[in-house]
Amino acid sequence: MLHLRLISPADRTDDVVRLIERTVGTTHLVVLTGAARNPAGDVVTCDVAREAGDELIGGLREMELDRTGSIAVENIDLSLSKRADKAEDEAPGESADAVLWEHLADATHEESTLSVTYVAFLTLATMIAACGVVLDNAILIVGAMAVGPEFGPLAGICTALVQRDPRLAWRSLNALLVGFAVALVVTVGFTYFMDAVGLFSAVKLDAERPNTNFIYRPDAFSFVVAVLAGVAGTLSLTSAKSGALVGVAISVTTVPAAANAAVAFAYGEYRQAWGSSEQLLLNLLGIVLAGTFTLVVQKWLWAQQRERTARTDRF
Repeated sequence: MLHLRLISPADRTDDVVRLIERTVGTTHLVVLTGAARNPAGDVVTCDVAREAGDELIGGLREMELDRTGSIAVENIDLSLSKRADKAEDEAPGESADAVLWEHLADATHEESTLSVTYVAFLTLATMIAACGVVLDNAILIVGAMAVGPEFGPLAGICTALVQRDPRLAWRSLNALLVGFAVALVVTVGFTYFMDAVGLFSAVKLDAERPNTNFIYRPDAFSFVVAVLAGVAGTLSLTSAKSGALVGVAISVTTVPAAANAAVAFAYGEYRQAWGSSEQLLLNLLGIVLAGTFTLVVQKWLWAQQRERTARTDRF
């Protein structure tokens, strides 16, 4: 269930209430007349089944309530109410399959914004991965994958392509390119420093490295895994199952590939640097293609579900 807290201008409150009452899957409607001060107006709250949330939020935005008042949405972790159970039963489809496009756009907007924190996490992840590739330590590689925040901009690109939002696409692409560029440059400098203090060496990089040599040897499986991870990551975002993102993060070789490319470039090992760059590009491409395809399929399936429900209601 979702909880909506709305601020409505007094002259639009009746329209807002009618929309909520018409929407199948809503309950616990409360109207507090004149309770809002900034902006001034009425406070309207209600609970809505997740599968009906996108329709209701879309209707509220068509009424421009996001401009004249406010729309706030929260997830309800626990709701002990027979009315809530009835609302969920009446709403079409399954809550796990519902996509809240407004929530997805907002989440990807935040995660795909170029910021100091985003660049710091990506740079730190790349330096951790650099230690992992030199030491041939798989644990460090997995840790670096978990720290890396690059899935946010990738999800932003997928969402922008499906929603045809050029601003989100540019913001996400900018965060991805600038973030990796900074991480690569800093990691090259980090490699020089670690070499100067005797912790890194070209000999270690050129060793067989059975645990990490896959990073600069891309193959068909690299793309296949990236595609599967892209589908899983997109589903975890749209179904609000954020825990699955950790598994996605440690299944794709993006940060380790960037780290290996940086270390190899610092030592003049251009064959490894090129192989790592291919690995990075393959993974990025696979995630974007799979994520975009997943969103398109979800959008089509949900549209079909709503169309079937509308036909059933007419008869």
